Amino acid sequence: MTYKSLISLFAIFLSCLLSSAQDTKEKVTQKWATEKVEFHKITGDSLELILEDYQRNMELDSVWRSQLINQSYSKRMEIIIKDSLESSEVIKEIPTELLKERLAALNAKTPFNIEYNESLESVISYFLKREKEGTERLMGLSKFYFPMFEATLDKYDVPLEMKYLALVESALNPKAKSRVGATGLWQFMYSTGKMYDLDVSSYVDERMDPVASTEAAAQYLKRLYLMFNDWDLALAAYNSGPGNVSKAIRRSGGETNYWKLRSYLPRETAGYVPSFQAMLYMYEYAEEHGFKPQRPKTIYYGTDTIRVKKMITLDQIAEVTQTEKEFIEFLNPSYKLGIIPFEDDKSYYIRLPYAKSGLFVANEDKIYGYAEEQLAKTEDSKAEDKINYYVKSGDFLGRIASKFRVRISEIRTWNNLRSNSLNIGQRLVIYPRNTSAIGETKPSSEESNTETSSLTDSKIYKVKSGDSLWIISRKYSNLSVEDLKSLNQLKSNTLKPGMTLKVSKG
Repeated sequence: MTYKSLISLFAIFLSCLLSSAQDTKEKVTQKWATEKVEFHKITGDSLELILEDYQRNMELDSVWRSQLINQSYSKRMEIIIKDSLESSEVIKEIPTELLKERLAALNAKTPFNIEYNESLESVISYFLKREKEGTERLMGLSKFYFPMFEATLDKYDVPLEMKYLALVESALNPKAKSRVGATGLWQFMYSTGKMYDLDVSSYVDERMDPVASTEAAAQYLKRLYLMFNDWDLALAAYNSGPGNVSKAIRRSGGETNYWKLRSYLPRETAGYVPSFQAMLYMYEYAEEHGFKPQRPKTIYYGTDTIRVKKMITLDQIAEVTQTEKEFIEFLNPSYKLGIIPFEDDKSYYIRLPYAKSGLFVANEDKIYGYAEEQLAKTEDSKAEDKINYYVKSGDFLGRIASKFRVRISEIRTWNNLRSNSLNIGQRLVIYPRNTSAIGETKPSSEESNTETSSLTDSKIYKVKSGDSLWIISRKYSNLSVEDLKSLNQLKSNTLKPGMTLKVSKG
């Protein structure tokens, strides 16, 4: 085959991929309009990655997934903002004249009033000197959220730069909660969230739903802009409330320039806009400052939503889709107890990676049957005597659940726990399974006449093609996926044919 022929074939192949990407984009746009579902679309950069490695473009590597799930940095953001403004140490990470030039360039191309002052220089230098590693991590994490933020902000004619507000508010932690109760990526108070139809109940807190809360934040920011006709003041009002901004304008003699009325605002808000502008600066000049965001080779990642038809837990979904439970929780942060409720007059959705959503839909009947079976077991267990368990040093919910053959979601439900955090000495109500069966490995009755009957006396199971931890656990009574992983010291749900697994503690 000639060189020209090869080039022609490659051009045809590339054209097909581009056509496929366009079809995907049109379908995504249609679905977004009807269900407000967030997708990360194929871009030119990711298309190049598809050509390089098709299989990897649908998965996040383990390092990236770990970065997504780890939300500890959000706890530092409020402290960082406070310290950067109160620090008496003079930090010069960039020549002042160069900073002035760059800020002037930003001011010319954004709708914000960005001008040099010592407070802004102090915040920028503080982040560059003290928080470079954390900022790099946020830059990597933002690749997951920013496409959805931008699409929603654009829908309401809000400047796309407002996406940086979520960095200051929550460090991109959908479960972030302030000391005064502001919650989620965009830190909505309960009353403000209700104004924008964010549902809060025993099971659900939509302030922690990335899509719903971003929709509400865009609407609120637009409303604040229409009140003050200034995006800097809209930012200040988002933080302190429109009443405080109106009061500051009156006290300043009618000033509407943020920097001129800043001293009349609450102290926290005085540091809020500089922190936002510092984030804007660092993203715009990330390369010049040597930022190297931690991110995977594959930056394209998509999720889909499926309306649930019966009550189901995130634990159960993680089992049947062979997905890390922590990642399922990360994708569905609004379900406070790890339970997705079902109501005839209200729809609830589960968000899954593209590849897993197809698996879920194809096996819905079996999955809901399994969920009902587990619920029945839970109800049966409640008929038994409950026990009071006191948390010891080193305990965590997974260990306690394994000890009593129950689910983490059940313990959280029985004790109305809103998180997995425990305190030593804390009392937990537990309804344990029938302990007489613990440690035994008996095949389920429906499989008693199949080849798996030989498993009755076996303590070792050899993995076959098509097996998963969930499928194997179903072959034995009183054996969960967590048990299998613990017995075999497995760090993931991945299995290979021919592997041998312990299925009994004996």
